[in-house]
Amino acid sequence: MSDLPILGAALTIKSLETHHALVMDKQRDLEFQDFCLADVLNGDWMTLVERARSLLKSHTGRVGIHGPFWGFTIDTRDVEVREIVKKRLLQGLTVCEALGGTHMVVHSPYSTWDFNNLDNHETGRQDMIEICNLTMKDAVKRAEDIGCELVIENIEDKDPFLRNTLAESFGSDAVKISIDTGHAHYAHGSTGAPPVDYFVKAAGNRLRHIHLQDADGYVDRHWALGEGTINWPSVFRALGKLESDPRLIVELRNHDDLPASIANMNALGLAQ
Repeated sequence: MSDLPILGAALTIKSLETHHALVMDKQRDLEFQDFCLADVLNGDWMTLVERARSLLKSHTGRVGIHGPFWGFTIDTRDVEVREIVKKRLLQGLTVCEALGGTHMVVHSPYSTWDFNNLDNHETGRQDMIEICNLTMKDAVKRAEDIGCELVIENIEDKDPFLRNTLAESFGSDAVKISIDTGHAHYAHGSTGAPPVDYFVKAAGNRLRHIHLQDADGYVDRHWALGEGTINWPSVFRALGKLESDPRLIVELRNHDDLPASIANMNALGLAQ
């Protein structure tokens, strides 16, 4: 059992205080959720960073943040809005650097509408990529400079391969793929997307980050692992074939369900 993959966690700084011993016992990878809000990024975020760093003095796992996403998409066509998005991404990376973080989650622009409509225009797919590059090019350069990976997370994505093309379009090792298991399960159950393990297979060794949450295929539940209907053995079998060492981040609505999630996966012989 000691060879099982170690699960990390997405937590606020306050919830890290509660689950500090659990995080430290296996030096679990961490993702902070405090820095995705504009009010935080425009405010005294350094005080939060200092508190986080004090809690992680003896922590040797990887650390990152969920980047800003509320109120925008990275494929915005409005040039003025795009400037705000660029600012938010750079603000997130500044926080990441202060934390010593090595990843920042960025939301995918691909919607269910796009799945049906991108090919309704001769240049639809390329237009999407070009706009995202305009939005993210400064952030990609900044991420390269500070040793951070921008991991693009599926949200409404029905086609699990589109993010691969987008990530590769930057020509940078600083842009990789993230999967959210609950989002993939929602897309599978509600829009006809492939099952979760197919998302893992599609990402392949581009996958450097995964949000692990359980769901019912209808709603983005963020339930404890084992509480929903995701086929976890198939997901971990697919993950076990990768060499990219993705961060396995448990992302729950109720952070107090973290111990039960870890225990459930351990009982299945999948993770610790």
